Order: sequence, then structure tokens, then C-alpha cells
Amino acid sequence: MSTPSEAELTEALIELKARDPSLGISKIHVQLLEHYPEWVVSEKRTRKILQANGLTLAHHATNGGTGEKDLSTVPKIPLVPKYTSKEYVPPGPGTTREPLPPLEYPKSKLMKDLDVHQWSPKVTVKWFDAKRGKGLVATEEIEEGEIIWKEDPWVVAPEWEILDLQLTSAACGYCTTPLSPSSPLLIPCPSSSSTSFSSSSSSKGASQTCPMRFCNRLCQARSSKVHPLLCPSQNPASIPFLKYARDCHWMALHALAHVTSRILLVNQRSEEALRAEWEAVTSWAVLGMRERVKFSYMGSAEPDRVVWEKGHLLYRQAFKEPKTPLEQKKLAKLLKKPLPENVDTGLFDYEVGFLQMLGKMNLNMEAHGGIYTLHSHLNHGCNPNTSVRHLDQRTLLSRITVLAKRAIKPNEELVITYVNPKLGYKARREELRAWGFGKCKCERCTEEERVALASFRKGGKSVDNAEGEVEREDRERRVQEELDDMVRELKANLGVV
Repeated sequence: MSTPSEAELTEALIELKARDPSLGISKIHVQLLEHYPEWVVSEKRTRKILQANGLTLAHHATNGGTGEKDLSTVPKIPLVPKYTSKEYVPPGPGTTREPLPPLEYPKSKLMKDLDVHQWSPKVTVKWFDAKRGKGLVATEEIEEGEIIWKEDPWVVAPEWEILDLQLTSAACGYCTTPLSPSSPLLIPCPSSSSTSFSSSSSSKGASQTCPMRFCNRLCQARSSKVHPLLCPSQNPASIPFLKYARDCHWMALHALAHVTSRILLVNQRSEEALRAEWEAVTSWAVLGMRERVKFSYMGSAEPDRVVWEKGHLLYRQAFKEPKTPLEQKKLAKLLKKPLPENVDTGLFDYEVGFLQMLGKMNLNMEAHGGIYTLHSHLNHGCNPNTSVRHLDQRTLLSRITVLAKRAIKPNEELVITYVNPKLGYKARREELRAWGFGKCKCERCTEEERVALASFRKGGKSVDNAEGEVEREDRERRVQEELDDMVRELKANLGVV
């Protein structure tokens, strides 16, 4: 038994998906194991690959509440791989592959008037270079285990499990903290007194009730920065768009809904407030969807642009051009003041707005879906010195706590890992390609590569064979990690942990 690399698994799933695009996650996982009986792959890992870039076939759609799947209403979304095992080969005798364009790295800019001290006096923002962009460095010594800062989200775009709790009034509609249904302190959405909501309800202009409940009046007040435009009662035009994002498991589109709502609503308050908010958005790192495709697919399957275009159409209908008179009337009640032309283009234009904003969401979302101002400055490191936790699970789940994993010296950059740090250097480099960072040449990767290749050369093996041996060791390491994951999941399901 062995475990495939990310590239091998991605290519296998692409092939299976191409044979039958209607397959859901569970069925495609079963077929994967039937076709590759020697592989050890958990369904959890299959799901992660299928949801790469936030696109996969929805497997929860039901037909009229009968429990039967109605695939005719579900967008047929091809798998979007982060990368493939096919490396670029320069043109030469016997090859017809076109040369790739120069590598494009994510772009970012410094945020004007950012007051870092509101979070921590021990860090500051630093601009490194055009390739690495901005980052955070320590201004004084930070001890191992020390809380460096706590931060509330700029927007909360919760992961699907938490969103489902919100839609059943089981989690706060703002801070995502789980709620007790029997508590007399819960505050309903002002637009609705009903506790029920059906995501399969008609979206053709009929009045909808809002399921959102808040754990206190402060959360209700804070939600007013975003919630009204996502509320099925106040803005019914948003229902098809949000349902599409949910059905597609498209986290970037889901996050974009929250960001857009905040920008549109702050524009109703004042021009000065809008400038400050738009400055934050434009400072986030970005690698557009088209730019990412150039280097993530390496000549293999590409995303279905029809999916992008449908998402864009529903996006505009939700926040700019509703379909029905009732939806238009309700949206106009919320948005009386038009956006400045540059902001309108930056949000709603397909190329320079929508696709670029999706790229921002992909790069800046925290693992559980929120976007945080200071957190968005953290760069990747294969040997991270900080970690991000959600420690306030009973009081404010969406708040993050940034901890020092080891002692950090003054002027040392604070870094987190974007990939599993337990992987070997080749596997880490493969996963980092999906972020548009090219070949990672950090101190750890470079040293691990040097040691591995030197060891194999000493044994009389060629560089190619040496790299093959390193890949084999990576696969063996992944086998053990998959088995460990399976044990943890089994224990969790049995209530052991």
C-alpha cells in the first residue's frame, strides 16, 4: 500500500471526473479506490482535492424535498487542480509544448495609515520586495508560547459547517459562536421573527424570512456592516447567488459576497469611510484567476469558464442588477447612493473586478473563512514561527489568536505555513505552486534538498534517481499521515477525543 502525491491524486480525480461529471464526492472516492486499490487515500483528502480553488459538484442538492438528487439544477463543475505532475519542458527536438510566460507572483501594497499598535506593539509592517511583497516583523523579542495579538475579522465568511449552523439559527449570525436554542437572550434579525428558513425556497421575488440569530445586541449591531445585503428578507436577490456559492462549495465566491456587502453598505455612510475600506481591500495580496491558471495547470485540465461567468452573472444580480421589480425595489431601499466609478469597476467588471477579487479571496482567507486585516500580512514559511488559533470558542469563535511557536528575535519576520509543514520539501513545493509562489527556496527547503541529494550522490546514485528516492520517502511519509488522520477521525466519530 502507498499514498499518491498531490499531483498523482489530482490527475486521477481529473480522469474520473471527466468520465462522469455528475459524480459526487463519496462516489468518486469509491471509484478512485476501485481503480487504484494500492493507494491509501481518505475521503477527507479526496474532498480537499475536489474543492481545490473552491469548485466542485454540489452533492447536497435535493429534488423537492424527496431526498433524491436533482442533478439537472446543479452546475456541472469540472475539477480545478492546483497543479499537475507535468513539469514545464522547454521547446526542443521532439517536443511541441509552448514555453510558459514569465512567472507572475501575487501582488500587494502597503495599507496607508494602518495602526498596527491597535493589535500589538511588538510587530510592524515591512515591505520586502516585489516578489515577497509586504510582511510582518517583530519589533522586540517575543517569547515562545506568547500571545502576539488577537484579532476580530474584517468580514466573517464562515466555512460551510458553521454557515449551516447559522442557517438553522444554531450559531450567531455575526461571531459564529454556537447558540443554545432555548436561551431567552438571543436576538433575531430585525427583518424577521421566524426561526425557519429553507434554502430551497423559491427565489423569484417571494418574501423570505431570515434565520439569523445573534448572541447579543453588540453582535447584531456589528452585523449591520454586512448582513442586510445577505439577508433573504431585505435583499431576496442575493438568494440565488448565495445558494450557487454554497452548492458549488465555492468559498472564494462566498467570501466575496461578504466583502462586497461591506463595501456597498459603507458607501451609504460617507465617502471618507468608503475610501478607508476600499484602501484595505486594494492592499490585499492578489493573484487573479486567469493569472493563476497560467501556472497551476501546466497544460492539463483548466477550469470551466462557464462557471466563472455564471457566478459573475448571479453576483451582479444580487448586488447591482436584480431581475424582478420586487428585488429591484428592495435593493434600492438599501442602496440609495451609487458607488464611485473606480470602486464599481473594481467590484463588478468581469476581468479587472470579479476575477481579481476572487484571487484576493483565495490568497487572504483564513483557514476557517474569515478575512483579517493584520493576519492578511502574514507570509508563508516552511518553518513557521507563529500559529493562528480560534481559542475563544465559547464567547467569540470568529476571533483569532496569533501565538509564537518559538522565540522570535527583533527584526525577524513572522510567518505561518500555507501547507502541511510535516511534508517533505518536494511535496511542500508542489502545494505552494497553487499559491503562485513558484519554487520555494527558503532555508529549510534548500537545506533539505541539499542533504537529500548529497546523501544519494554519496551512494553512487544520479541526481534523477536521488530525486526519485526523495519522492518515495515523501510518499511513505504521506501514507503514515493518512493513517494517522484516519485514526483521529475514527476516534472523533466514536467520541474518544
